[in-house]
Amino acid sequence: MNQGSGFFIMRPFNGLFLVCMAFFVLVLVLGSVWLRKKPDPVRRRVLAAVCVLTLIGFFIYKYQLSIDAEYDRAYAVMGGFSWWSELPLHVCNINMILIPIAVLTDSRPLMSFSFFIGPLGALMALVMPGLGFSGYSIFLPRMLGYYGTHFMIIIEALAIVTLGLYRPKFRDLPKTILTFFLIAVVIFGIDVLMRSTGLNPKANYFYLMETEGNGLLEIFHRWIPLPFLYMLPCIAILAVYMVAVTAGFALTGRKGETAEA
Repeated sequence: MNQGSGFFIMRPFNGLFLVCMAFFVLVLVLGSVWLRKKPDPVRRRVLAAVCVLTLIGFFIYKYQLSIDAEYDRAYAVMGGFSWWSELPLHVCNINMILIPIAVLTDSRPLMSFSFFIGPLGALMALVMPGLGFSGYSIFLPRMLGYYGTHFMIIIEALAIVTLGLYRPKFRDLPKTILTFFLIAVVIFGIDVLMRSTGLNPKANYFYLMETEGNGLLEIFHRWIPLPFLYMLPCIAILAVYMVAVTAGFALTGRKGETAEA
């Protein structure tokens, strides 16, 4: 199917994109209102179960990619489809695994990581979609899988806060940055291992090896033309974003305390 026009063609910020965004926000709001009345263990188990279902859907979507000849051609520049390239190890996908662990173990560093990194990574994937995921009908299996997965990751990560399981605090930020850095180091090791052994000569999880044409990463790569290291400016941007969001929570908390007093 060729790229085209019409309401059911998905592109970043077009009408269909905004409708889908509004729908998933509504799901988050209604789900949070309903679940906030439930006991804490129930909220945690429900969120973990939703993440597991999303992970199952993720692999169904990847199977559809494996038999999608059009995607294989679009992604030829990165070697075409390979299961070694499609594991849930990208910065947004990894949250499907981490969120259940975080909420079931009540790990603040992991909940903080998922709350800050999950929505940001998934949103970047939505507004800067990869090859073969923009300008096509939303009813294509790969389009449903791609956009459905990333929208779900956003609301699952935000639900950590909207369900009352976690509230950002400034003391969480150093551990969150450290967690992000350590996970990035592990993923970089996986990229290097896959490339060196030939399992996946184009392994590029977390985009630590190549920019794949991403405009923002291209700028960073011009500044620091080295694998992994060119992503360091992202940590600075992440830190500013986290401080701004946490400050908002802190101000809101103080206002609430003042009102209650």
